[in-house]
Amino acid sequence: MSRVRSILGLAAASAAVLALAACSSGTPAASDDAADNEFGLVKAGTLTVATEGTYRPFSYHDEGTGDLVGYDVEIAEAVADELGLEIEFQETQWDAIFAGLEAGRFDVIANQVSINPEREESYLFSTPYTVSPSVVVVNEGDTSISSFEDLKGKTTAQSLTSNFYELATEAGANVEAVEGWAQAVALLEQGRVDATVNDKLTFLDYLKTNPDAKLEVVAETDPSESALAFTKDKTALVKAVDEALAKLKEDGTLAEIGEKYFGADVSQ
Repeated sequence: MSRVRSILGLAAASAAVLALAACSSGTPAASDDAADNEFGLVKAGTLTVATEGTYRPFSYHDEGTGDLVGYDVEIAEAVADELGLEIEFQETQWDAIFAGLEAGRFDVIANQVSINPEREESYLFSTPYTVSPSVVVVNEGDTSISSFEDLKGKTTAQSLTSNFYELATEAGANVEAVEGWAQAVALLEQGRVDATVNDKLTFLDYLKTNPDAKLEVVAETDPSESALAFTKDKTALVKAVDEALAKLKEDGTLAEIGEKYFGADVSQ
């Protein structure tokens, strides 16, 4: 009996030591849990980011390596690094991206989301990291469109959930639904639509990679601001991201990423 008690006593002592060790070694885990509660992350220690992966030069796959790259991709990576988080991208079609955010599939959207009053009613936004106008793009030599007003009665190619769709419909255009810029520009060059409204930086990048393209910009808006988008319950995460963006702006990282993709700092 004494031997049994001795064994039981040793087991109890060992359990106590292990429990103390677990408490000590578990401090980071408790901290991680607290951070998860604070930020409401989808996955512990990881910033899960939604992006299209087909929207050059903001989010696309490098033709040589196949890696996901782009201006928005690098901005998100820099933010995650500043926050001490891993990063995981979930490539999602634009028309489903906000539904996925609301469903809790990811923490944030990094895909040139323009800030507008309608979106601000439903989502939180970080400090803007891109400032660029929207433009009307037509086939070179088309003199029937020279302003947004001239889109009335014309057909444009737009993603139905984009800010550009709103600009086109407000101007009175008939909209042909597409998934993004690549499909829109293809329809335009084929003569199946009259124009497309999109971001000026996207158009300039397209000309850089397709110098023989017979397209031109005939009108543009005042510059709009794009930012990272979050659900309304992510106030703590937004605050932390804004602090990260401020540091990245101060140390020149934002300007450096802009120079890489556009030859200029496009964050202001």
